[in-house]
Parts: sequence; structure tokens; C-alpha cells
Amino acid sequence: MSPRKSGLVVVAVLLLFPTLAFAGGGGSFADAAEKGWVWMYLAAFGAGFLTSLTPCVYPMIPITLAIFGARGKDVGKRRAIALAAAYVLGMGFTYAVLGVVVATIFSATSFGSQLSHPAVVIPLVVLFVTFAASMFGAFEINLPSGLQARLNQVGGKGYGGAFAMGSVGGLIAAPCTGPFLGGLLAFTAKTSAFGGGTLLFVYAIGMGVLFFALAAFAMSLPKSGAWMNSVKSIGGVLMLLAAIYFLRPLLPFMRTFASPEIWFLGLALGLAVLGVVIGAIHLTFGGTPIEKVRKGAGLVMLVGGLFGAYMWTLAPTQKLPWITDEKVAFEMAKTSKKGVMVDFAATWCEPCFEFEKTFGDSEVYDELLANFVPLKLDVSDSFDEKNVKLRENYDAKELPTVVLVTVDGIELGRFSDKVGPESFLETLRPAVERLRK
Repeated sequence: MSPRKSGLVVVAVLLLFPTLAFAGGGGSFADAAEKGWVWMYLAAFGAGFLTSLTPCVYPMIPITLAIFGARGKDVGKRRAIALAAAYVLGMGFTYAVLGVVVATIFSATSFGSQLSHPAVVIPLVVLFVTFAASMFGAFEINLPSGLQARLNQVGGKGYGGAFAMGSVGGLIAAPCTGPFLGGLLAFTAKTSAFGGGTLLFVYAIGMGVLFFALAAFAMSLPKSGAWMNSVKSIGGVLMLLAAIYFLRPLLPFMRTFASPEIWFLGLALGLAVLGVVIGAIHLTFGGTPIEKVRKGAGLVMLVGGLFGAYMWTLAPTQKLPWITDEKVAFEMAKTSKKGVMVDFAATWCEPCFEFEKTFGDSEVYDELLANFVPLKLDVSDSFDEKNVKLRENYDAKELPTVVLVTVDGIELGRFSDKVGPESFLETLRPAVERLRK
């Protein structure tokens, strides 16, 4: 292996280590906090890197390419990386300031709950759909000429401009960070402004790994042409998927329509392929009426098929018979001589929804029903006094939280993050033994 390739491998390993450390630890910032600040910074970096791989961050890529590529000018790789550094520092500044403010004023859960409020979700969805329509060729979105002239200079001369654009990019990407940022904000709210600010800054640096890679390896792009319409269409599809992602809390059926059967996956993927064939990618809304119809139909099929395939990966094979009343659940447990599994969930909590797949595992499902009454408590409204009291009673500071208790309220086991069937059983089985003593 050449020295250059060896160096790239070493860099890749160094970049992936924090991510693997974060994932290997279960993705819980509370666990990392117990190991010390070094692990907290590694976890923050890893979470930022994982965030950069989420679909709703992809629409930022064309913007960053324009900045690092200086609108078609050959700025050189070193110059591009320097501009990327300025851009990422801008993101870091935004997250350090925004994160500390949010963590100071709100709890992590109330921050997350805002992502399910119609006043936040609907404008966000409209924004994504509008940008997607523009990328599909329905219309052009042009900045004022003066501002456009200034942005055209970003990348060629302006490190300050790249920093400013990074700050704006951080704000644009902020709603996409909810699943990873919640746990970090929960810890930030309990620490000093300096500690919280630096953690969030490192989180942004982790997100910036993607943009450094773009600056280093994506500078030599083909000349503009028809291929750009396809690239823009792909970006538009990603934006529509992001819109659907944020719309789900308002439309619960979107989380339950998928079947875990293999035929459903085949149907979804087949629909997506048919959408591409019809014209979802290579056609635009600027063509003939027939092309517009084909484009629209193809997009519906492609987006619907991709979303269906994604939901298939989360669909549980079977669902627990949940009880939603705490008093009823404990009465049933007392009568049947069982314990109670208390599951705190919220419409805006994606890991809470993903936990259903673990509960649906045949071994976990049978073990749970034989020994525990499943109680699900919806605490989506973080300001509701009843929900606040419930969470305090079970010390459910983060979501998801699953607690195994006896009918007398004695805790037998706890989960503060989503885990797979094997990890769940490692805690469940000792809990059953204690319950039966």
C-alpha cells in the first residue's frame, strides 16, 4: 500500500474511532459522561459525524460545493480545505451559541417536543417542499442581485464569507439534528456554559467531516449540462423525504402502515424503480405537459417507495398489547402476579418508535408478556404537569426510557436508549429472576 493510501486509512480510522466509540457505548451521552470528559467529547464528535450522514443534511451539499469550488474557479485543494475549515468553524459557532441558549432555557425534552408542534413542523415542511419544487425545475429561486454578487465571491476570497455561510448552514441543519442532539442537550443543561458550549462545538466539528471530504475530494466536477438536472432532482427527492420525516408526528398512521413482510419491501422498491423509469429523475417540470405529468407521477412513486422501504426496516414483526393507563396496568400486574414495563414515548421521539422493533422480536415478546404488563405513557407534551410528574416519579430524564418495576414500584431494570433484542434480554432476564424471588 502506498504511503498516501496508508495515510488516508489512518485518517479514516481516526475519524471513525469516535463514531464507533459513541455507537459501541449504546449512543448514550449519560454513559459517556460517567467515563469522563474525554469520552464526552468523543461521543459528541461521533454523534456529529452520524448526523452528517442523515438524509436531511444532504440538501446542504450543493451549497457547500459552490462555496468550496468558488463557483467554478480552480481554487486549489489547500484553499478549498481552508475554506471548508472556515465554513465548519461557522457551524461550530452557531451550535455553541444556539445549543447553550436552548439548553439553558428549555429542557432537552421540551426542545424535542417543539419538533412535533404544528407551528414548527408545517412551515418547515413547506420550506422543504418549496426548495424541492425549485430543484425539480418548477420555478427558480433567485437571491437579490446584490446578495448574489457577494455570495459569488465566497470561496475565492472570503474566509469570512465562508464562516458566515457556515453559520447559516448550521441554522438550516438544526432541525435535522434532533435525534442526536437531544441527549447532548440534556447533559449540557446540567453543566457549565463553557462545558456545554465546547461539547456542542465539537459536535459541529463532527458534522463538518463530511464537508471536509467534499472540499478535499469533490473539487473536480464535470462541466454543467443535462446531468445537473438529475443531480438537482436527487436533491429534491431528499428534501421531500426530509419533509415527510418531520411530518410524521402530525400523521401517526405514517408510522404504522408498513408491514414487516418481505413482499412489502419488494413492493416498495419496485414502486421506487418504476418511478425512476417513468421520469422522476431525468425529467423536469419545465418540459412538455406530458413530461410534467410523468415527472409528478414518477416522484410520487419514487418518494413513496423509498419511504415505504425505510419504514419496512422499522416495522415490528408483532406488537405488544399496550396499556395506556398507569393505574389499570398496575392492577392487572397485581392480579396476574407480574411486573410492569413502563415505556415513556413521544410522537417526536424517533428512538422510541424504533424500540418497537426490539419489543416485537419473538424471544423478547414472549419473555415480556409472560412476566410483565406493558404500559406505554405518551409524554409528547413536555409542559403538561401530569407528564412532568410521571417522568419525575420514574426518573425518566431522557427519551426513550423504559423501566422494569414490580407492582410495589421497585426498579428491576432500566433502558435510557434504544437497544437491540440481545442487549434487551441481557437486562430483562435478570429482572425476571429478581421478580420471581
